[in-house]
Amino acid sequence: MSDQHASAELTLGTTGIAKRASDAAESRVANRLWWDADADDYHAEHGDFLGALDFVWCPEGVREEDARLLGDVAGLDVLEVGCGSAPCARWLHGQGARPVGLDLSAGMLRHGREANAATGVDVPLVQGSADELPFAAGSFDAACSAFGAVPFVSDVGAVFREVARVLRPGAPWVFAVNHPMRWIFPDDPGPAGLTVTHPYFDRTPYVEVDDTGRATYVEHHRTLGDYVRALVGAGLTVEDVVEPEWPAGHTRTWGQWSPLRGRLFPGTAIFRARKP
Repeated sequence: MSDQHASAELTLGTTGIAKRASDAAESRVANRLWWDADADDYHAEHGDFLGALDFVWCPEGVREEDARLLGDVAGLDVLEVGCGSAPCARWLHGQGARPVGLDLSAGMLRHGREANAATGVDVPLVQGSADELPFAAGSFDAACSAFGAVPFVSDVGAVFREVARVLRPGAPWVFAVNHPMRWIFPDDPGPAGLTVTHPYFDRTPYVEVDDTGRATYVEHHRTLGDYVRALVGAGLTVEDVVEPEWPAGHTRTWGQWSPLRGRLFPGTAIFRARKP
C-alpha cells in the first residue's frame, strides 16, 4: 500500500495485502470501487502530466504524436479501452478519428465528462468492463489502451478475444502495461526497488483487502510470453513489442517509475497487434 493512495485505502477500508487468486467477478468489483475512490487523487497527482488533449502511452513520456503506433487514424472508428478521463481519445478526435472511450469506473468517467466540457471535445464515454465489451462485432477500425484495464482483469485472453471481436479486419490493437519484469522488484522508485524479491513466474495476483478479506484492489501479473500467447490465441497477429528507454532529462517519479530504475531496466511494455 502507498501513501499516494491513502484516501482510497481509507475509503475502502484497506488493511492489508493478500497473495491469492481473484476471479473475474471479484476483480471487476474491486477495481471499479478502487478507481471510483482514487479518481480524484489520481488526477490531482497525474493530470498535469497526462493533459486533457494528449495521448501519453506511459510514464516514460512516449506520445502517440511521435510514436504513431496506431498509424493514421483520420476517419477511423477507434475504441480506447480503460480510457480513464479519456485524454487519449480526445487527442484522437483532434487527429480526425471518431473515438469512443470505455472505462469500468464511474469516477474516472466523471473526470472524462468534465474534461470534455472544459475542452469542448465531446468524446462518447461508455461504462463497461474490458472482458465484456458492450459493442457489436466489427464496430472499430482500431483499439488502444494506455495502462487501462488490461492488468486489472483476471482473464486477459477474454479481453483480447473481446477486442478482436469488435475490431474490423486489418485493425490494430495497441496497449501499454507495466513491463512484466517489474513484478520481480518491490514497488519502490528508490534503491530498495533495485533488488529482486519475487519470482517472475509467480502469476498469483496482487490483492489488497479489508479486515474481512474482501478485495479492495486487484492487479494481475502476466509474463511476456503469456501476453504473446493470449494475443495469438485470440486470433491476433503480434507485430511489435516496444520497451521504452528512460529519456534523458526526464526527472518525474510516478509510483515505481523513476530515473534511478528507468536507466537500468524497462518499466513499460507496449504491444502492437493486428486483426488479420
